[in-house]
Amino acid sequence: MDLGLEGKNVLVTGGSKGIGLAVASLFVEEGANVAICARNADEVGKVVASLAAKGVRSWGRSVDVADPVALKGWVEDAAVQLGGIDIIVCNVSALAVGNSTETWENSFRVDMMHTVNSVAAALPYLEQSKSASIVIVSSVSGFEIDFAAGSYGAFKAALIHYAKGLSNQLIGKGIRVNAVSPGNTYFEGGIWQTIERGSPDLYKTAMSLNPTARMGTPEEVAAGVVFVASPVASRISGTNLIIDGALTKAV
Repeated sequence: MDLGLEGKNVLVTGGSKGIGLAVASLFVEEGANVAICARNADEVGKVVASLAAKGVRSWGRSVDVADPVALKGWVEDAAVQLGGIDIIVCNVSALAVGNSTETWENSFRVDMMHTVNSVAAALPYLEQSKSASIVIVSSVSGFEIDFAAGSYGAFKAALIHYAKGLSNQLIGKGIRVNAVSPGNTYFEGGIWQTIERGSPDLYKTAMSLNPTARMGTPEEVAAGVVFVASPVASRISGTNLIIDGALTKAV
């Protein structure tokens, strides 16, 4: 299926590893130009080079997405480097599980406000696109109570609500907005690998809850993100796409 992404300009926050890297890579496979950001400059540079080797425009920079000025600068510079913005994927999370003042502040600044600030900075460019799309990466923890109840789950829930509200506000401008909520997603250097090594009992419990007897992969999540972002999904806006292998039971 041709997703209609050839030549589209895509921004992905947190694009140097895990789900963000898989998303950026799949967009490039579909012929899109991609800009990424992440905290580690060396990792960003390596990913940008590997994406550019596929024959598309690729650009990136090290950014602390909790810094609204730096984030806005990255969005604006990415628009210049790529020649506009058609799609933005807000993917970064502080992964701040807990109920302390610190986890609440980190979740707010990174998960919530990085998304709000990214969208605000990208809107003037998205309004000029004929196939504008925003994808916000949330989590199954945002609509079901699990071990991440507290700051992480609360702000993931807020992101789903934010995406739904934006979809209604922006559809008149031709801008679609959707959320994607992954279940357990395992990758090298990811949170579940850390839990596997540091909290084996929690990891064992999480594995036992997966009906597929495995966790998902970043590539499986990326397939959903790229599809709902693409022009083929032109009638899909305001949805929360759950990619969890039937893990959750909420209706």
